[in-house]
Amino acid sequence: MPRYEFRCRACGDTFEVNRPMAEAGQPASCPQGHADTVKLLSAVAVTGRGGSGSVGGASAPAGGGCCGGSCGC
Repeated sequence: MPRYEFRCRACGDTFEVNRPMAEAGQPASCPQGHADTVKLLSAVAVTGRGGSGSVGGASAPAGGGCCGGSCGC
């Protein structure tokens, strides 16, 4: 179940709420009982090659490590 982050405008607390995606836009009450809250925008980072073998249109280096494996680091 997705987790959504909210901030209370009354006390400044940040809290999370687990709820179905269908209820993502519903208001949430702060744990302190305040109703004036705002949903925060969460950034999601997705990493990996996803099987394409390219990054930004260029071929990914063979090997591993920070230098593509050629220097042995």
